Amino acid sequence: MTFQLGSALLDACVLAILHKGDMYGYQLTQEVKDVMQVSESTLYPVLRRLKKEGYLDTYDQQYMGRNRRYYRLTETGMDQYKLYVEEWKNFSNKVTVILEGGK
Repeated sequence: MTFQLGSALLDACVLAILHKGDMYGYQLTQEVKDVMQVSESTLYPVLRRLKKEGYLDTYDQQYMGRNRRYYRLTETGMDQYKLYVEEWKNFSNKVTVILEGGK
């Protein structure tokens, strides 16, 4: 069974992955794919939007004669990541209670 994933959860996953360290686009896509089904054509617009919102910054680095675009969290992105973590804890606890039949 597959659960539908909203854009906020995808944003949270991207920020969480980048919380571990800077990554270039393809590498980041592969990390996200380990968690959820998402294509590069879906992820790159998300990265552009997160950058526009001030959560990410980019820089280019040479690798084997080509530039790789790396993404990193900004201070605002780190704050948003922390907010997502807190919201996820609250949400997932409530869902667990419902699914496991508790109160």
